[in-house]
Amino acid sequence: MNPTIELLKSHRSIRKFTDQKISRELFRDLIRAGQCAASSNHVQAYSIIHVMDPDNRRKIAELAGGQDYIADCSDFLVFCADMKRPTEAAGRAGAEVVRGMTEQLLVSTIDTSLMAQNVAVAAESEGLGLCYIGGIRNNPAPISEILRLPEHVYPVFGMCLGWPAEAPKQKPRMDLGLTVHYEKYDTAGLDEKLDGYDAELAKHYDSVGKETTRDSWTYDIDAKFAQPRRDKLREQLKGMGFDFR
Repeated sequence: MNPTIELLKSHRSIRKFTDQKISRELFRDLIRAGQCAASSNHVQAYSIIHVMDPDNRRKIAELAGGQDYIADCSDFLVFCADMKRPTEAAGRAGAEVVRGMTEQLLVSTIDTSLMAQNVAVAAESEGLGLCYIGGIRNNPAPISEILRLPEHVYPVFGMCLGWPAEAPKQKPRMDLGLTVHYEKYDTAGLDEKLDGYDAELAKHYDSVGKETTRDSWTYDIDAKFAQPRRDKLREQLKGMGFDFR
């Protein structure tokens, strides 16, 4: 197996970090690597807020669901979908700019995600650990106020970066039979395949001392989708200039 594939297959989230700081030279290299990700039509519809102020980190940690490692990591980044810069650039060129389109939301979110994943892989290649913080979307409006995000920019997720102080076991991923389809979407044997994955994941949780159920993955998914989550997100995004037209 080549080293790149081996690195990608070894990913796990890190939530405990040492006190050692990432050098500024390495930090800049990580961001540069992120910028080399694919981008729709080279729009590069993302911005990163590097949050260094301890008070702001603590506020964001609370708004993101009490994730204290936001305050403890070497560097905390908020990756933002940014349609302000490209649309203003288009305006400078004399275009009558149309803003707030759903396609713009998708393009900027995808660009941001691809860029962030490049940063993640680059960081892990240097021995760093990281954890994505999707809880940023719990309260995007107040977090946007802290970060002074303008209209047409929204925070997609955060990322904790630092030198790892733990080496957690990797959660098993689904078998390819559940995720790869040939020629058409195939649901044959889905229940049996999910039963197998539930058992495998339950075994993993038992090995790390985490309480779970026999149908661990199915149960986790049920808990996530049984109630509305972030049900105000659409309205908050509309307030940030994404009108879903």
